[in-house]
Amino acid sequence: MSLAGKTAVVTGSTSGIGLAVARALAADGAKLMINGLVSRQEGDALASELAQEFGVQTRFSPADMSDPDQIQAMVEEAIRELGGVDVLVNNAGIQHTAATEDFPRAKWDAIIGINLSSAFHAIQAALPHMQKQGWGRIINTGSVHALVASVNKAAYVAAKHGIVGLTKVVALENADRGITCNAICPGWVLTPLIEQQIKDLGARENLSIDEAKVELVRHKQPSKTFVQPEQIGALASFLASDAASAMTGTALPVDGGWTAQ
Repeated sequence: MSLAGKTAVVTGSTSGIGLAVARALAADGAKLMINGLVSRQEGDALASELAQEFGVQTRFSPADMSDPDQIQAMVEEAIRELGGVDVLVNNAGIQHTAATEDFPRAKWDAIIGINLSSAFHAIQAALPHMQKQGWGRIINTGSVHALVASVNKAAYVAAKHGIVGLTKVVALENADRGITCNAICPGWVLTPLIEQQIKDLGARENLSIDEAKVELVRHKQPSKTFVQPEQIGALASFLASDAASAMTGTALPVDGGWTAQ
């Protein structure tokens, strides 16, 4: 599943799922444009670390995913400096929880903007290049909440359901152009943010770390285990490969059985 000679743009990739995806693609030989909410110095340092570890060209873009012009500029930079945009992974996302009647309007707009609209703008910027070369892979990070709902997450659930719809439309429009578009829908993923929740739960309920992990996920994921970011990275790497050329328009849950219930 070599991606040597290909360039991948991965949004929201300075930590968590995005970084795991970026690492998996780099391990397969892809040049990288990473992006995230860190300083230029931190982003450049991370890009350099990835370049040294995997022997690929890398760049960091601090593009604000709420700004269509900055998203366009990031894609154009990847084409200009790294030779193209062959793989686009739309991973940037934010979250806020509140009952629908109490949900702040500004938070709704921000979540829809980052979690859904930014993916549209990045796809729109990348598609002409992919169409011209007759090859492309678009991978959208959805969520289990792209397939089912939970209370107090109106904006997040709406945005992630929208991601699946966008994925299907882009897939259909480009099905005969060598371009695929798929969504990965993770359940509970073990990231630094979740690790802090585990520690807080353990301290609050007098549980060990292992016990707190089970307690946090058991109500949703029958596996009673977290999805690992590296598992998401491995799936993204597969979807970017020629082995997945016949897969398009799909929403693939990686959720320990959550949506099987």
